[in-house]
Amino acid sequence: MDAYHTINDVLVSLFNEIMEIEQRVLITDEFKDISNNDMHIIEAIGKEEPKNMSTVAKKLKVTVGTLTIAINNLVKKGYVNRIRSEEDRRVVLLSLSDKGVSAYNHHEAFHKEMVTATLEGLNEQEQKVLVKALTNLSGYFRRYN
Repeated sequence: MDAYHTINDVLVSLFNEIMEIEQRVLITDEFKDISNNDMHIIEAIGKEEPKNMSTVAKKLKVTVGTLTIAINNLVKKGYVNRIRSEEDRRVVLLSLSDKGVSAYNHHEAFHKEMVTATLEGLNEQEQKVLVKALTNLSGYFRRYN
């Protein structure tokens, strides 16, 4: 098979496999009450300083209204804290609870293992070529956003 067909097959397979495997690996007994989408919202909120709804919605490429529904559920389930900004009481800030941080760490570990497996056996030059190819692919996808 030539490079074009091989790359096409790999990209299509990877997209489907990552979504399926993330669902299986990330949604363990400990996190069975949330979805893969919820896990990505938790990732977008992050462990650093609280973020406002608009920032998280923009990162996820969804509307604030769509995010609000998901955040309501994550707050009820104990993964996310919703607090009012001290500077501007109209602004709602999101942060992760201890349970949310645990889910974040679980998701982060999966991604670290995935990247480590990708880089395994590649020398520095091969890693640079892979980074360049993936950066090109990312640029292509950004044209459709």
